Amino acid sequence: MTQTAQTTAASQYGPDAVFDNLIGGARRGSEDRSLNRNPSDPSDVLGRYARADEATVRDAVSAARAAAAGWADFPAQQRFAILDAAGTRIAERADELADLLAREEGKQLTEARGEVMRASQIFKYFAGETIRNTGEIIDSVRPGLVAEMTHEPIGVVGVITPWNFPIAIPAWKIAPALAYGNTVVFKPAELVPGSAYALVDILVEAGLPEGVLNLVMGPGRVVGEVLTTSAEVDAVTFTGSVSVGQGVIAAASSHGIRVQCEMGGKNPLVVLGDADLDAAAEAAVNGAFYSTGQRCTASSRIIVTSDVHDEFVALLKEKMAALTVGDARAEGTVIGPVVSQSQLEQDLRYIDRARAEGGEVIGGERVDAGTDGYFLSPALVTGTKPADTINTDEVFGPVASVIEVADYEEALAVANDTEFGLSAGIFTSSLKYSTHFKRYAQAGMVMVNAPTAGVDYHVSFGGRKGSSYGPREQARAAREFYTVHKTAYINAG
Repeated sequence: MTQTAQTTAASQYGPDAVFDNLIGGARRGSEDRSLNRNPSDPSDVLGRYARADEATVRDAVSAARAAAAGWADFPAQQRFAILDAAGTRIAERADELADLLAREEGKQLTEARGEVMRASQIFKYFAGETIRNTGEIIDSVRPGLVAEMTHEPIGVVGVITPWNFPIAIPAWKIAPALAYGNTVVFKPAELVPGSAYALVDILVEAGLPEGVLNLVMGPGRVVGEVLTTSAEVDAVTFTGSVSVGQGVIAAASSHGIRVQCEMGGKNPLVVLGDADLDAAAEAAVNGAFYSTGQRCTASSRIIVTSDVHDEFVALLKEKMAALTVGDARAEGTVIGPVVSQSQLEQDLRYIDRARAEGGEVIGGERVDAGTDGYFLSPALVTGTKPADTINTDEVFGPVASVIEVADYEEALAVANDTEFGLSAGIFTSSLKYSTHFKRYAQAGMVMVNAPTAGVDYHVSFGGRKGSSYGPREQARAAREFYTVHKTAYINAG
C-alpha cells in the first residue's frame, strides 16, 4: 500500500481498516495483528494493527541507524520547520485526533482534545529548541587554549510509551529526540496504536526524512527486548509500570544503553484546617478522578487533618455525586471508562481489598451506560491507615483514599511515607506550611493550592525515589538525556 493510500485509510477507522508498521519510510504489515477496541463499547473496533516480530524491530533499528548521520547533520532550520509544521498539523486536526483518542483510550472528549493540543504545543516548543542548542566557550586555565563545550545527538533512541496519554507522552519523547538530531524507533502501548499511528503519519507528512522515525507496534516482550539489548540502540526512554520499568533499566544498563524511566506515583494531597475546603475538594476530585484516575500524577492519597476531616469528606462525596460516568464521546460525560477489562478487574480487586482491610468504600461500582463498556464509578476509601494496601500500591484507576492525621507534621510524614515521589500537593493559607512543604515534600513536583495532576509543557517533568530513573523529561531538561556533552580545546597560540 502506498503512503498516500495508507494515510487515506487512517481516516477510515473500522473493523476492516488495516494499519502497518513504518520501517525506513516503507509500510510493513504482518500476519499477526491486534484489534483496537473502544473501551466505551468493546464491540466497536477501530482497526487491525500490525504486530512487529523480532526481525521487524531489528530492521527498524537498522533503518534508524542508517539515517542517524544524515539527520544529525540536517540543518537546524530545516529540523525547526518540520517539527513546527507537525505542531501546526496536530492543532489543525485536533477535533479528529481527540475523537480518535477518546474512542481508543476512553478519555473524556474535552480532556482528549486538551491532550492533543498539548502535543501540538510540545512540538512547537521543541521546534524552537532546534535553534537554541547552545554551548559554552570559556578560557582555559592554560595560556593560549580556549575550551568549547557543546551538545551532540546521542544517536538512535528507543521510545516506549504507555496507554494513558497516547499522544502527549509520545510527543514529549519524540519531539526532543528529533529536535536534538537523534533518530527514533517508536513502540506505543498495544492498547492505543491509533493515536501513535496518526502522530507518525503527521510527522511523515511534515517532511521527516525516511528512517528518522520508525513505528513498531506490538508486544513489549518482543519489541522492548530488542530495544533494550541491541548494540545499535544508544538510548531508551520509557514510561509505564514500576515492574516493567525496572526490567528496562536492568536490561538497557547491562548493555551500555542510556536509559530514562518514568514509573508512576502514589501522590499525596494534604489538606490542612486553614485551607479553602471547597477549592481543595474540587482539586482533589480533579486530581483523583479526572482522566478516570489513570494518571501517574493522580491524587491517590488525600491526607486531611482531623479538625476538618468530616467536613472535607462530606464535600468530596457531594462533588463525586455530580460526576457523570459514561461513553467518553457522549455529551455530559465527565468520567469515561477504564481503559480495558483487565484494568477494570485490577481496580475492583484493590477496592475489595481496601474494604477487607477496614476501609469504608464510597462508590467503586460498575456502571451501566448502555454498552459492555468498562465503566466504574469513582471510589473513595475512608478510614484508612497509611500502611493499608490502598495507600501503598498504585491502583491507576478512579480510586482514592483518605487518611486522617492530627496536624501538619504528621501530614508531611505520611505524605513522604511511600516508595514513590512524583507529585505532591498541599492546600493551606499558611505561608509557613506551604513554604516548608515545598522544601521537604519528597517529590519531583510540588503543587500549592492546585491539583497534583497537570504540568506545563515548558517545565521539566519527573520524580524521585521509585517514580523516576535518569534525567528529567520535557523543557530544557530534556537535552540532558537526548544529547552527549563534548569538550573541545583550541590552541589559539
